[in-house]
Amino acid sequence: MDSSIRVGIYARVSTKDQNCELQLRDLRAFCTARKFTVIREHVDVGESGAKYSRSQLNELMADARKRRLDAVIVRRFDRFARSTKHLLLALEEFRSLGIQFISYQENIDTSSPLGQALFTIVSPVAQRERDLIRERVSAGVRNASVG
Repeated sequence: MDSSIRVGIYARVSTKDQNCELQLRDLRAFCTARKFTVIREHVDVGESGAKYSRSQLNELMADARKRRLDAVIVRRFDRFARSTKHLLLALEEFRSLGIQFISYQENIDTSSPLGQALFTIVSPVAQRERDLIRERVSAGVRNASVG
């Protein structure tokens, strides 16, 4: 990939008291190092990743559908989508549009055969990890309300 690659950055935090600067700093540096052209940064603040509809995610998807992007980059899968189903549906749409998906922290780039193979392996594992975290949080809340 080179400077002719038009990239949309997506970052998200779940609560309004958090910020996306760490995510954005890493993604900007990644794009600069690879000489990607950042078309737009889409940032959702105070939005759950479990929601399919988020204002900036919706705009990112609209940019993709209008062919304004060649690639979408996120810091981690779970910043983009919390469920494997949502992630897979988005990836299928990106593939049909000819748009690559890059996850910085997982080091996954769907433009490479290795990236495609690794995604197939990592995605269900990431979903299982999120499910375990959710179960632990729910159990902690139940235990706290009993005590």
